[in-house]
Amino acid sequence: MRKLTYFVACSLDGFIGDEHGEATAMFRFLDEEYLDFLKTEFAETLPTAARRQFGMEHLENRRFDTVIQGRASYEVALKEGITSPYGHLREYVASRTLGTSPDPNVEIIDGDLTGRVRELKAEDGGLDIYLCGGSQLAGALLDEIDELVIKTYPIVYGTGMPMFGTGLDIKEFTLDSVRTFDNGVLVRTYRRKR
Repeated sequence: MRKLTYFVACSLDGFIGDEHGEATAMFRFLDEEYLDFLKTEFAETLPTAARRQFGMEHLENRRFDTVIQGRASYEVALKEGITSPYGHLREYVASRTLGTSPDPNVEIIDGDLTGRVRELKAEDGGLDIYLCGGSQLAGALLDEIDELVIKTYPIVYGTGMPMFGTGLDIKEFTLDSVRTFDNGVLVRTYRRKR
């Protein structure tokens, strides 16, 4: 069975962005050491344009071959005229309002989100599934998330968009690893406690 991994950046106080989802304050931590880690461990989680910018477009997908994101996350790319932000992956966008996909590489999930994710997880072979965000989508799929990779940046928003944007029951995860960087970034990996 393929895993669904929520790979997410957040502030020290657990926000993935300000009230509107704006998270560019975290970009300043993309130094050489941290970029080398992303290139080595999670290159496929970077949008295709960023992979090109950082000279990573030739790298094969190692962990993920599929990405799921919410409408608001997808619209960040659409506003820039990019209809397939993760063209190196199979792309799914959860939305009840987008309608027809603007790109043949992007499938819109407008119905049974949990059912579709379970189908993707049950596929034979392939790599795992990257849950890109956002907050509401992560909350809706919490019961399907097998792994959390939380990139915590040394900033405090004070208020903003939480990692999980819905009222939730308590779920427990087990810490697998912690990696620290000289720039203050902390990357923690958790797996669902069974």
